[in-house]
Amino acid sequence: MTPPQYRLACLDMAGTTVCDDGAVMAAFGTALDAIGIADGTPERQKAVDYTLETMGQSKIEVFRAIAGDEQAAQRANAAFEAAYLDSIRSGGVAGIDGATDAIRTLREAGTKVALTTGFSVETRDALLDALGWRDVADLVLSPADAGRGRPYPDMILTAVIRLAVDDVRQVAVAGDTTSDLLSGHRAGAGVVAGVLTGAHTEADFATVPHTDVLGSVADLPALLGAAHA
Repeated sequence: MTPPQYRLACLDMAGTTVCDDGAVMAAFGTALDAIGIADGTPERQKAVDYTLETMGQSKIEVFRAIAGDEQAAQRANAAFEAAYLDSIRSGGVAGIDGATDAIRTLREAGTKVALTTGFSVETRDALLDALGWRDVADLVLSPADAGRGRPYPDMILTAVIRLAVDDVRQVAVAGDTTSDLLSGHRAGAGVVAGVLTGAHTEADFATVPHTDVLGSVADLPALLGAAHA
């Protein structure tokens, strides 16, 4: 088999490979309640706007920016994690249509797959268990595994090192947020693709560097030439 042009695909989870039916934003609402940012106030709207703008980034870093206080940020993060875990355990998550097949196709074509997320390790692992995805990818990373979360390139570069990829230009990145695209661009990935199944729109993607916009991660194997490898 001819070696693939793209040796590694780094794929975001919530909104890109995982559909959670609004559970992330609901959990953010619970977190804001926990630190006294009341619904219907200007402060709440500002916090929600910031949450949407920074979707895909490390959750604790988002709460630090919103709360401006470490103790409050930790309370918010704990409330978020608990609410999202409840959603996971109640069956509120599923794979995006075609995501599992796309990952399988990429791996069968010789492209390694790393799943990346802004969730904590505990939440990420609970999500993998709920989906039955423990073995779906070659590697799964949270910010705690790499140093910094998105929009920094740390998770992608950690995947490059751990999976022994020779050249960052052999990496493809796909995600549903501008933070995903920024992290891919900063890592030097050859493909940086926005997908339209999650938080951000094509207009949002136009504000940051990227190479492609896809309807879904299911379209990625064809883009990378892996669909019929």
